[in-house]
Amino acid sequence: MFSTSRMLYGLAMDGDAPGKFGALSRRAVPSNGLIFSCVCLTGGALVIYLVPNMLDAFTLITTVSALLFMFVWSIILLSYLAYRKQRDPLHQASKYKMPGGTVMCRVCLAFFAFILALLALEADTRMALYLVPVWFAVLGLAYRSIRQKKQATAQLSFDAD
Repeated sequence: MFSTSRMLYGLAMDGDAPGKFGALSRRAVPSNGLIFSCVCLTGGALVIYLVPNMLDAFTLITTVSALLFMFVWSIILLSYLAYRKQRDPLHQASKYKMPGGTVMCRVCLAFFAFILALLALEADTRMALYLVPVWFAVLGLAYRSIRQKKQATAQLSFDAD
């Protein structure tokens, strides 16, 4: 929770999260981010309460978490592959090279695809496969809204000058 509140604070300082997350308490704690994290955790508890079977709730939450984990790491691996393709001389000059390089990236991506296929086979894990795109849509709409407000504010500031 502490790292999440600090991450929200950093995003707010960069203008990528609502400005309220950029406020610190008297003790330099990003309390708004901490409260938001607690609300999100309460949402998880609400899922456990609303889903009649505890095992189904656990399966849903852990599958969504696994999918989000695989998404983040897929982006990291794809970024590494793009880096190697576009800036291979920089990689060759680096002292710290990834063992196995592009081959291991492809192996990991194939493993993630295999896991996705397995998750699609069972009805209880398939539900998470349906929920994750909805989650990304909500995040995308929220991000677009924040960006539009930021651009409108910047345009007003530009027009005032």
